[in-house]
Amino acid sequence: METDRQHTCAPKSRWLRRPIGGLASVAILAGLLSLSSWHSPVNIIAPKAFAAPGDQLQQKMTRAARLPQGYEVSLFATGMKSPRLIIETSAGDLIVSSRGSKLYLVSADGKVKTLMGGLNQPHGVLLDEGWLYVAEEHRVFRMRFDQKKRAFSGKKQTVLSGLPNNGGHSTRTLKKGPDGWFYVAVGSSCNVCKEKHPWRATILRFQPDSGAKPEIFATGLRNTVGFDWHPRTDELYGVDNGRDWLGDDFPPDELNQIQKNQFYGWPFRHGDNIKDPEFGKAYKPAVHGKAQKPAFNFEAHISPLSVRFLRHQKPADMQNTALVAQHGSWNRSTKNGYRIVSLHFNKDGTISRKMFLTGFLQGKKVIGRPVDIFERADGSLLISDDYAGALWLVRYRG
Repeated sequence: METDRQHTCAPKSRWLRRPIGGLASVAILAGLLSLSSWHSPVNIIAPKAFAAPGDQLQQKMTRAARLPQGYEVSLFATGMKSPRLIIETSAGDLIVSSRGSKLYLVSADGKVKTLMGGLNQPHGVLLDEGWLYVAEEHRVFRMRFDQKKRAFSGKKQTVLSGLPNNGGHSTRTLKKGPDGWFYVAVGSSCNVCKEKHPWRATILRFQPDSGAKPEIFATGLRNTVGFDWHPRTDELYGVDNGRDWLGDDFPPDELNQIQKNQFYGWPFRHGDNIKDPEFGKAYKPAVHGKAQKPAFNFEAHISPLSVRFLRHQKPADMQNTALVAQHGSWNRSTKNGYRIVSLHFNKDGTISRKMFLTGFLQGKKVIGRPVDIFERADGSLLISDDYAGALWLVRYRG
């Protein structure tokens, strides 16, 4: 599913489904629109990123966007290269990481400038007690940051070193949990394999000033780029990208309730504990742990990159809800994903799904690829799009 580097290993088994070649035509998103009607879910294959001028983005989204009644979407900022994760400062600025080497600072009026450069695949960003924490591929460091003055002081301090930086899945998502621990997601080095590095395909946690070694929180998570805590229960949920080359419709991407010391199946089991055709026989529950089933199964290859529990929405049906950004498929004969869905946690313990923001596709042309979702205190939502190089603003107008 979602890869952080171009996929280079050729499949060698009869399970291969030949992917369609890349789309050359490119368009991108934006605009204001509030519609209650819905189109059917669409399928997409990932082309290379291309940034169109802001007015073109505005026009494309105006025609394409579909949202629940009362919501509207507009272009907030553009001109970034592969924007990924979003946080907000106390001054109302946004700090946005990028797939590459930069952190961007985006002001309240949408103006963009480089905050920091020369980094190694920066992804996770976190503000805590006067520090800006940044998760690069190989480490987590921090610097003193004055949010009002937008200024750094002192030197970089490495607070977590030794993260594996060879192979695939280079993103390192970083968040602070309600328990006070810092959590880091480390994806697998491969499509499917037995890992040599114990931190691969895990979520780690650590405390920056404790002097203690980081601990492995959960294992068997192939590439859980996005995770968040339920605001009522403090339960940790993460969206996991499943393996490739087992056909268009298997295995499902997953939403997992992630618990300490639990194993989530990869590379031996997928979805509801279905055996992997290559590694299934090597699974030993006594050694690896009992494989936990997903809390919810998505379609295959939709590449979920973030899950965000909503805390400040006005509509009643958006309470107790999470949004998931589906980045979109790259290895499917028909396209899939490229949208934002809402997950509703029902009183009977089930989870149901609805479309929230679609329209990242016009016909067969890719318009955008959503990555992260950030909710402000006023309920407005900011969405990063690493295909358009843009941030989108979603607001409820009632």
